[in-house]
Amino acid sequence: MALRLNRSGRHCEHEDKFLKENRIYLTWGGLDRDLGKLKDRKDLMAVLAEVYPKFKHFHRVQNSGQIWAFIHRMSPGDWVCVPSKRKTIHVGEITGQYTFVANAKDPYYHYRTVKWLETDIPRTNFDQDILNSLGAFTTICQIKRNDAEARVRAMQTNGWKSVGIKAKPVAEDEGVTDEETGGEFDLEQIARDQIARLIISKFSNHGMEDLVEAILQAQGFTTYHSDKGPDGGKDILAAPDTLGFGRPRICVQVKSQATPLERPVLDQLVGTMQDVQADQGLLVCWGGFKPTIKREASRLFFKVRLWDQNDLIDQFLANYDKLDEDLRAELPLKRIWTVASAEEEEKE
Repeated sequence: MALRLNRSGRHCEHEDKFLKENRIYLTWGGLDRDLGKLKDRKDLMAVLAEVYPKFKHFHRVQNSGQIWAFIHRMSPGDWVCVPSKRKTIHVGEITGQYTFVANAKDPYYHYRTVKWLETDIPRTNFDQDILNSLGAFTTICQIKRNDAEARVRAMQTNGWKSVGIKAKPVAEDEGVTDEETGGEFDLEQIARDQIARLIISKFSNHGMEDLVEAILQAQGFTTYHSDKGPDGGKDILAAPDTLGFGRPRICVQVKSQATPLERPVLDQLVGTMQDVQADQGLLVCWGGFKPTIKREASRLFFKVRLWDQNDLIDQFLANYDKLDEDLRAELPLKRIWTVASAEEEEKE
């Protein structure tokens, strides 16, 4: 058995299809050939040269390793991690063999069936070294370093949280499979994972309300923060102007839980907005939102905004220089410059 990474596109654009159809797909566009009939990697390289004539030889080699892994190395019983656009991780068990569908819509010609074991697992539940491996820019690879498979499998019996198993080192030549070679790592995502860990360690529970309030104040709002305890659905009230008499008036509810939020909390916020005569509402949940809430996003577009972990970190970084000095001391960051990774030349 093995632990695999299979991305749902460069921007997770195929994620919903993966989840709804209980499948993982090979998302290279235009690759409408039955790859299961190929005898070896040499034959696959010939197909890639024909389908993608503009690819450099290096990119064809890199892509062939990933594609070959999907066709021949994945097996039923392997586990697969699929990073989400919501900055969470989906984990599933591969249940089917490679399948080719000639008349499928591009790029969904190639798939394997999957049983989803858990979706939307917070990234902070994973140990940092595993997140680093999942941060590889490659679309498909095997995660082997530091006994990652055993550690992720152990998470299933621990509420999908790290069980603190000590990583078992592997030999250097065992740590990378050929579909991984040449891959780069998403340094930005690795940095955000570290920032997320720092935030949740310093501002869990009611402390997250303090962080959200500080961000709103940095944006120019005057705030009222409810006392700790039952608050009737309003953790923070915010409005522009020195005394907070401006518009819009915002009612804010903050949840630091690591699991997606259910619909009743949104309904409570909307009701509270009417009670306090707020113009708009802001619902913040570190663990994200259930589909029952997301389906309401368009209907409430002019009334309510939703911030998940990713949105909160975006706002935190955008306003960091304007935050209170004491808060910045709690969450010390240093700005660095690094060379941007060139866009991959292959289609996905």
